[in-house]
Amino acid sequence: MFPSAVLHELDAGPGTGTAGRRPRRTARDWIVDVCCYLLVWALFAVSVQSVLDTPGLPGPLVVLDLTLGALSCQAVWLRRRWPVGLAVAMIPVGFASDTAGGVCLVALFTVAVHRPLRYVGWIAGAQLLLVPLFYWLRPEPDLSYAGAVAFALLLTVSVVGWGMFVRSKRQLMLSLRDRARRAETEARLRAEQAQRLAREDIAREMHDVLAHRLTLLSVHAGALEFRPDAPREEIARAAGVIRESAHEALQDLREIIGVLRAGESDDAAGGRPQPTLAGLDGLVAECRDAGMKVTLDLRVPDPGAVPASLGRTAYRIAQEALTNARKHAPGTEVALTVTGTPGDALTITVANPAPEADVPHVPGSGQGLIGLTERATLAGGRLDHGPTPDGGFRVRGTLPWGG
Repeated sequence: MFPSAVLHELDAGPGTGTAGRRPRRTARDWIVDVCCYLLVWALFAVSVQSVLDTPGLPGPLVVLDLTLGALSCQAVWLRRRWPVGLAVAMIPVGFASDTAGGVCLVALFTVAVHRPLRYVGWIAGAQLLLVPLFYWLRPEPDLSYAGAVAFALLLTVSVVGWGMFVRSKRQLMLSLRDRARRAETEARLRAEQAQRLAREDIAREMHDVLAHRLTLLSVHAGALEFRPDAPREEIARAAGVIRESAHEALQDLREIIGVLRAGESDDAAGGRPQPTLAGLDGLVAECRDAGMKVTLDLRVPDPGAVPASLGRTAYRIAQEALTNARKHAPGTEVALTVTGTPGDALTITVANPAPEADVPHVPGSGQGLIGLTERATLAGGRLDHGPTPDGGFRVRGTLPWGG
């Protein structure tokens, strides 16, 4: 029961195949067209008696008036296909035929509904200008000249206003529909962006957590592979570190999967406490147990007073930098320095000298530093990394620490 023009606009869109195709009449269109057809014939019947009662009207003009009126009534079926053409054609026809007046109004209403205001203005203006001349040549027997002209002008303006009102309602509905579509599209894009950001956060978290554990596994497994004749105490210690690192990696992976299933945040209740700056001592001790040479210089008045999000970011920067040093510069002494005061900034620096021998290329190198750069940027800070003049490497992260 919607107009075909409205349905055509609602269905129009990329890939729908409706562009450039004339809409088919709906059930509502057929009802309206039949009503208009019956209406113009009813007005034609009323006008016939008025034409026949007009004094002094020659017989040929009466026949011409009735013929044009009857043909115009049949032409009402063309109003949807050629609304402007029918309305323009009805200007001279309506001036010559009194019985075609109803068709003129229907054609004008159709143009007001289906076409922009510029078409309505020209056509309605031409009809309004011809009204005084028409009633001067063919005066109404039951009305005065002024009354007939005023009534015709008022009727024409009312029909135009009604058609423009219908058009504005349709345009409002289409605009609301278009706005709803845009809102659905934007909501879908926001959801996809949120999913992508969540995946990136999860991937970064998995890399930061699991890379550290798996590097410990690789170091000790390599030691057992190349030193099968090592003392039983060293083999037992390496096996213990491998077992503990594997257990920690599985536990971290289980927690991340739990976050994925439950949709909870990093600080979800029930999981292990997230690392903070106070956990750097444990991180350094773990690295030393794995055989690394690490020196920690922690120059922060109260590590426990550092905000949780800031401490977690600093911990991840230190963890990833130590992991990179273990992979790319094994056997070197790594210096970890953390300085900062509230109201200033928190600085994390991890530096190592050049390795004594060539180190094989490690697959996936550089991904961790990209993730750390994003972490630091999201925290409002920055991350600088690069080689040092002596051939070593240094990672320096600076994070704002509000007072």
